[in-house]
Amino acid sequence: MFLRPQLPETPNPNLPTTAQHAHVPACGCQHSAPVATPPQRSLPSISSGTVAAVVVGGVVVVALLAAVAVTAVSVAVAALVLRSLLSSRNGIRHR
Repeated sequence: MFLRPQLPETPNPNLPTTAQHAHVPACGCQHSAPVATPPQRSLPSISSGTVAAVVVGGVVVVALLAAVAVTAVSVAVAALVLRSLLSSRNGIRHR
């Protein structure tokens, strides 16, 4: 298809091969082969600058959300006060 994305081909990873030697033990007992441990993968390193940037970004986002919440509450309180004032004013006119 025309707009179909194409992924790049990944080459096969070069894994170290373990050499296995077949030898007959000198004694008549049965020896088990050592268990091969899988290679450990290293985690990506994270610098302290990255951690600081994430923390500062989180603080900024929380501060903005708090400001929006405080603004919403104050607008709601102002609307209730205006509604109360207008309803009491309308009540006085009708008497």
